Amino acid sequence: MAYSPAISTIADAIQASLSPVFMLAGIGALLNVLAGRLSRVIDRARVLERIHQETTGADHDRAVGELRVLARRMSITNAALLMAVSSAVMTCLVVAMLFVAVLLKFHIGQYVAAGFILAMALLIASLGAFMLEVRVSTTAIRIRDELLR
Repeated sequence: MAYSPAISTIADAIQASLSPVFMLAGIGALLNVLAGRLSRVIDRARVLERIHQETTGADHDRAVGELRVLARRMSITNAALLMAVSSAVMTCLVVAMLFVAVLLKFHIGQYVAAGFILAMALLIASLGAFMLEVRVSTTAIRIRDELLR
C-alpha cells in the first residue's frame, strides 16, 4: 500500500509553516512601502530632468545636486527591493521544504533552518537599506532657519 501521511502530520506541517507565512505578509507590506518610495523618487527625477535642461547657474547646480541624491536613493531602494523579494522567495522555499520534508519523510531540518536564517538575513539587510534610504532622503532636505520663524 502506498504511503499516505496522517492528518496530524499534515496539520503539524501547516502549523510549522504559519510563522513563515506571517513573515511573508510583513515582507509584502515592506515591498509596498519600498515600491511607493521608488515611484516618488522616479517622479521627482523626471521633473528635475526637465528643469535641468531649462536652467543655468545656481538653479542648474541645485537640480544636478538633487538628481545625484535621487540617483543614490533609487540605487539604495532597488537594492532593498531585491533583498526583500529574495527574502520572500527564500521564505516560500522554506515553506515548501517543510511540506516536502513532512510528506516524504525527508530529514532536511538543517536545510530548512539554513533557508530560514538566509531569509531573515536578507530581510534584515533590506530593512537596513530602507533605513539608509530614509536617512539619505531626510538629510538631503534642509529647511532654512528663516522659514521656521
